[in-house]
Amino acid sequence: MNLTPVQSRIVGCLIEKEMATPDNYPLTMNALLTACNQTTNRHPVTKLDEATVGNALQNLRAMNVVRIVYSRSNRADKFRHVLDEMLALEPEHLAVLCVLMLRGPQTSGELRTRTERLHPFASQEEVDDVLRRLAGRSEPLVARIERRPGQKESRWAHLLGPDLAEILAGDDEDEDEEGASDGRPPRIDRVAALEDAVAGLRADLERLQLAHRALVTRLGETDTGLDER
Repeated sequence: MNLTPVQSRIVGCLIEKEMATPDNYPLTMNALLTACNQTTNRHPVTKLDEATVGNALQNLRAMNVVRIVYSRSNRADKFRHVLDEMLALEPEHLAVLCVLMLRGPQTSGELRTRTERLHPFASQEEVDDVLRRLAGRSEPLVARIERRPGQKESRWAHLLGPDLAEILAGDDEDEDEEGASDGRPPRIDRVAALEDAVAGLRADLERLQLAHRALVTRLGETDTGLDER
């Protein structure tokens, strides 16, 4: 699985709301957009628009990671994730992956503190055991990032896709002033939107290629039938 940063944020938000506020889950588009852009428990903080989130949802549906819960009333349709079904994940696994997707690489101790409202761990050893199991799968879902200069501990990152916070870790201080003052979205948002747009274009290209192959096959069958006559 190779989620884009926007897709990762969406899936993380769906998991978070399912575990922390189940009465308000699944989420409408408006609720999901608010969750993606909230300023607490998020790193980096984003300002995604509805078009960007909508495009990412289409791709997630095509990947069978997200499904629509259709409403029988006049209320808006809602979205839910099925990551646990796809990857055979237990609640404790989901909690750790959720926090990593929403807040970027973190230490094991930070993960225990930040997963408390999703799935309370009885001890630090339980968190470490979950991390070892996620890292030891045939297709690892997390990886340890060795301690860097100025850091006291190693950190953990998810492997469901490129981690936006990690990729742009050094960009915060280098953000060009014109990008912060000319009305454009922050660089983080621009990169995330571009990556998801590329993912959408790839999906469209694959659909066109399949349609083209099907058309060529039908035309070939038609020509063969005419020759036999």
